[in-house]
Amino acid sequence: MRLALVAVGRLKRGPERDLAEEYRGRADALGRGLGFSAVQLTEIPESRARRAPDRCAEEAAAILSAIPAGAAALVLDEGGRAVTSPDLAAQVGAWRDGGRPGLAIVIGGADGLDPTVRARADLIFAFGAATLPHGLVRVLALEQLYRAMTILSGHPYHRGAP
Repeated sequence: MRLALVAVGRLKRGPERDLAEEYRGRADALGRGLGFSAVQLTEIPESRARRAPDRCAEEAAAILSAIPAGAAALVLDEGGRAVTSPDLAAQVGAWRDGGRPGLAIVIGGADGLDPTVRARADLIFAFGAATLPHGLVRVLALEQLYRAMTILSGHPYHRGAP
């Protein structure tokens, strides 16, 4: 299964980028044995349009074109469902085992997501109701992807409640 992280904006050098790359590397290494490709990162430039709806629409066009054909789209949005790590792992495994050719994890821009991106989503996921900084969301997304892989493989990294 081909993995993609599609994010509006670029992470500058610093701790968030370092930590994101750490989890991306872990996912890449573990994923090979589980039928997952290395995580392809696509950074969408932030729109310079004057109005927020225009920025969202412009970013949406770029996001949608970056999602591989047939891939499941897991969209991160503060209005999405809270999902446990084991449930997320089960969903990722179901997409893989069901023959989906890819999984794209989508992180929108500062103005949020255009409805066309939400409409394309297979799952809209939230890390809670709070608005989080973009860099932190990217770290969390990659960590949860790695955690999902450890759960699927039976690795002891995830020690959930008994």
